[in-house]
Amino acid sequence: MKKIENSDLNRLSAEEFKSAEKTPIILVLDNVRSLNNIGSAFRTADAFRLEAIYLCGVCGTPPNKEIHKTALGAEETVTWKYFEKTLLALEQLKKEKVLICAIEQVENSIMLNEFKIEKEKKHALIFGNEMHGIEQEVIDHSDLSIEIPQIGMKHSLNISVSIGIVVWDLFKKMKF
Repeated sequence: MKKIENSDLNRLSAEEFKSAEKTPIILVLDNVRSLNNIGSAFRTADAFRLEAIYLCGVCGTPPNKEIHKTALGAEETVTWKYFEKTLLALEQLKKEKVLICAIEQVENSIMLNEFKIEKEKKHALIFGNEMHGIEQEVIDHSDLSIEIPQIGMKHSLNISVSIGIVVWDLFKKMKF
């Protein structure tokens, strides 16, 4: 087996990416502090051609060299918006009838492996601050909460890892 060269990957141009059909998922980052985590979110959003990223609260925004370091240019093609408060982003999403899913460990959360996708709906996935998770007020305004099953001691994953796991699972359920 031979490793595939970059030139053989049939990558979209920036213009083609912007006009291509998007996966109906919006990432909502609630007060994520790490610029590397934000850059990683952009790169994951690019990989699965997500509709957008909403950066809320203390999140850094492009252009930023630290975001670019992990985004590798995805911050220039993935649509993004900044909201001073996460609740303002949720207000807009609710008006658009988007299903708002907090990715958090809460009472009555749905385990990711048991979550049934609503294929006809657009989904917003909220990921929270690295230390404190999603603010309770934001959870209160979410339609549901999804939890990644974990069996280790920590029961904690880095946000960029969590984004990758959840996005892949929903992408797989939507597309395959």
